[in-house]
Amino acid sequence: MYCLPDWEVCGQSKVMSVGCIYTRLSLLLRPPRLMLFHHPSCAIHASSATLAGHNKWSKVRHIKGPKDIARSLVFQKLTMMIRFAVREGGPNPHLNTNLANIIEVCRRKNMPKNSIETAISGAEKMKSIYHFCSIRGPGGSSFYVEILTDNLKRTSNEIRHLLNKNGGSIAEGIHNHFEKKGVVIVSKEDKSGSPVSLDQALDLAIEAGAEDVQEEEEEDEKVVFRFISSVSTLHQVREKLESLGLCSLSAGLEFIPIVHAQLSDPEIEMAVRLLEALEDHVDVVRVYNNIA
Repeated sequence: MYCLPDWEVCGQSKVMSVGCIYTRLSLLLRPPRLMLFHHPSCAIHASSATLAGHNKWSKVRHIKGPKDIARSLVFQKLTMMIRFAVREGGPNPHLNTNLANIIEVCRRKNMPKNSIETAISGAEKMKSIYHFCSIRGPGGSSFYVEILTDNLKRTSNEIRHLLNKNGGSIAEGIHNHFEKKGVVIVSKEDKSGSPVSLDQALDLAIEAGAEDVQEEEEEDEKVVFRFISSVSTLHQVREKLESLGLCSLSAGLEFIPIVHAQLSDPEIEMAVRLLEALEDHVDVVRVYNNIA
């Protein structure tokens, strides 16, 4: 079994091949972005809507963050993802970028090191299937659900039951409402411990070749920057940001909404209940949505 090294202060350059798997185990709203200026090679955007509570959704979307979900459920899901990554790419995180990124997630969620190593060593017992489920939610909203299960038929039946109770339904074509992008999560403090402003992040994004910058508050109320890139340039963007003095926390692939849904207050309340129900299911890894 490969022994994990001691945690480092800053993340290393890794790219996750099976999506950015539950990077924060959070509700994944991506707010509408405001284009600030143009650049000859790429358009850079900035958003901090999640900090100010500009609408009701931004205030309630973190309700079922990891601090409110039982730690045992969080660790159970992370264990499943570790075993799947090992089965797909081997037990050495230096050679398996998917595993390396999941280990970064485990570090951020304070999963004990021995639990991670136990999960890696138990990977040969893993028989799970990786699957996406497309869901139509309240008010015409879209949910793209990442699933890891050892019994797809059972999980599908359970998901349908949740949808029937919470105003959702299986729908075709939902994946067209999202675009796969690279996402680098970066601390608001650089390697020297100095705070980084949004204006500075914008300048660094241009230099690193990122397409978008978002300032976001996570479930633990910690503020981070999200640098968005194309899938093909994720690795290079992260390395460049690190070389520019930023401290990356994780990097991977996510599905970013390109079609947004505007919901009324009653519809938002229904969407929250649906989101809670989905995230509480043990086989649901991550839920993407397009609610603005």
